Amino acid sequence: MADITKNMTIGEALNVNPDIAPVLMGIGMHCLGCPSAQGETLEEAAMVHGIDVDELMRQIAAV
Repeated sequence: MADITKNMTIGEALNVNPDIAPVLMGIGMHCLGCPSAQGETLEEAAMVHGIDVDELMRQIAAV
């Protein structure tokens, strides 16, 4: 399986591993299928939601 990076869009990351959806939902990213998810990187989304991107990446890597 490909590694998920903070530079991937939410949509790309979900395509790599759909099982990360509960992690994203758990930190407030509730609109996983909306247009923002196709253009916003994990890093950008973390910033918008006030989440430390490195912590988000640790949680994603644990899935």
